[in-house]
Amino acid sequence: MKLLVTGGAGFIGSNFIRHMLTKYPDYQIINLDKLTYAGNPENLRDVEKNKNYAFIKGDICDTKLVEKILTPCDRLINFAASTHVDRSIKDASDFIRANIQGTYSLLEAARHKKLKLFLQISTDEVYGSIPKGKSREKDPLEPNSPYSASKASADHLVRSYHITYKLPAIITRSSNNFGPYQYPEKAIPLFVTNLLEGKKIPLYGDGLNCRDWIFVLDNCRAIDTVLHRGKAGEIYNIGTGSEIPNILLVKKILSLTQKPDNFIEYVPDRPGHDRRYALNCAKLKSLGWQKEFKLEPALKLTIDWYKNNQGWWKKLKK
Repeated sequence: MKLLVTGGAGFIGSNFIRHMLTKYPDYQIINLDKLTYAGNPENLRDVEKNKNYAFIKGDICDTKLVEKILTPCDRLINFAASTHVDRSIKDASDFIRANIQGTYSLLEAARHKKLKLFLQISTDEVYGSIPKGKSREKDPLEPNSPYSASKASADHLVRSYHITYKLPAIITRSSNNFGPYQYPEKAIPLFVTNLLEGKKIPLYGDGLNCRDWIFVLDNCRAIDTVLHRGKAGEIYNIGTGSEIPNILLVKKILSLTQKPDNFIEYVPDRPGHDRRYALNCAKLKSLGWQKEFKLEPALKLTIDWYKNNQGWWKKLKK
């Protein structure tokens, strides 16, 4: 199998590439990444000499470049995206360009090259906030931030190319990821690195917003499962059922780092902050996937990684 992975220098993409090269030593992977602030070549320093891995710095909005790179590939997995909700609220322009225009560019290239599969990596945030129950793949999309709106738009584009042009395409929508190599503006690495620096943890609003957390390696295994067993035209939710209010998540991290509760600093809530996400993942489980990592042990692994790799994240927080 020959894969083009876009956005592979980012958090989930780099973990996915490492997972695939380890599990499938005969697969060939090209990593196309623009190396914006969250794309970091150091994330894949340990595999850069692998004969089946190649890195190309480039923009997914450059359709001619993508078509050229796609020539030896039979499948494309699109991780490339602007992803931070707070940044999208301040300025949505990068999100419109990367997440909508970029996806369109990749779809056009994939259509012309007649790829065997286009796999779009999306998010549970496209469903919007749900007061009870769990979101299913057929539920209507009600995004509430510029970020999630841009991802929902990309999902609609992917579906349209499958219906209109018969492009074999699949969408995955995962819950909140955490683990090694996550840029320290996101919640868990921000909390952990702040504590390691002796700083307080900023907690939005009343701290009762609920999220389902998935360790990044479980998500990589799920994407791997969908890549090999998923059906074109389908959407697969990826979650673990580890739903927890933010305040309880913070207290788990404080306990694991042996810090008192006075390290919590409540801050004004952000605009349009979704109250609760939860996913029904029965369709994914029917393909044979199950989570391997429970929340608390995975949090400990993550905390230990940030403790042991301070040179990686300290320069990113300057």
